Amino acid sequence: MFLKILAHPVFTNLNFHMPMIVDLSHPLIMIEGENGSGKSTLLQSILLALKGEPVDGYVYRIENPKGIDTSKALLFDAEQHNPRMMLDRFEDNPQMREFLSMASHGQVMLAMFRENFPSLPEGTILLLDEPEMALSPSNQRRILKMLQELVDQRKFRIICATHSPILIGASETYVINLDRHINRNVADASLGVEGASTIQ
Repeated sequence: MFLKILAHPVFTNLNFHMPMIVDLSHPLIMIEGENGSGKSTLLQSILLALKGEPVDGYVYRIENPKGIDTSKALLFDAEQHNPRMMLDRFEDNPQMREFLSMASHGQVMLAMFRENFPSLPEGTILLLDEPEMALSPSNQRRILKMLQELVDQRKFRIICATHSPILIGASETYVINLDRHINRNVADASLGVEGASTIQ
């Protein structure tokens, strides 16, 4: 499965060459790149294309020769969908409400991977925006194993936007690197380099 982006207001503004060809044929994909490189934008664009939703200024074509069911696509943004910030939704479930109020952000994220994602329909296309947020390196390795199990046992297709070297460096993953494109929106040299002070 391939996504061909013919026009896109954000990517054109960032100097991305059109058309963009995005290889979605792999079952476990990591999108990497600097802050502001377009990872979340690409993830949201993939979701819109999979759902066939028209958007002003965004012209795309999905090539799906294997006939993969794209109707079961779900985007989970770890920053936007933090259950700890939505305790009012659990008024009818005091046990869950207590867990959410006592657990760390990382513990809640692990619970999502362990309990919520496996309950999604088989064949779900799961789009994850920075799923490693709030997770220690050892727990990032745990969620990598969970993602692979979702692919192997539940026939999921998973696409993550991530900064995690653990997720990006895994042999199981296919990596799309957005830093290979000219991009005007990433941090410039005036911020200094690692180890150098940026305080004047």
